[in-house]
Amino acid sequence: MNDSLQTTLRIDPAHPALAGHFPGNPIVPGVVVLERVAAALRAWRGGRVEKLDAKFVQPLLPGEDAMIELRAEAACVRFAVRRVDGVPLARGTLHAAQG
Repeated sequence: MNDSLQTTLRIDPAHPALAGHFPGNPIVPGVVVLERVAAALRAWRGGRVEKLDAKFVQPLLPGEDAMIELRAEAACVRFAVRRVDGVPLARGTLHAAQG
C-alpha cells in the first residue's frame, strides 16, 4: 500500500459555507478544509477519522489552488495543506477509526 498521497484542493467561491466568512474579505472556513482532508483520507485508505489535530498557519482563499498531502506513519496519518507555491496553510495528524 502507498504510504503517501497528494491531491488537489480548490473551494469554489460559490460554496455555501463561505457566506458570512467574511463579507468583503472571504476565507475558506477551517472546517471545510478539514472535511476535504478527511475525504482524501477516506478515498485513499477508507474508513472515517476518529481523531484529528490541526494547526492553521495561513488562510485558504476561495478559488485558490492548494494541495493536500497525506503521509502514513506508525499510528497516524500526517497531513499538510499547501498553496501551489508551497506556502503552508495547515498541518496536523489524523487517526482513523479501526474496523
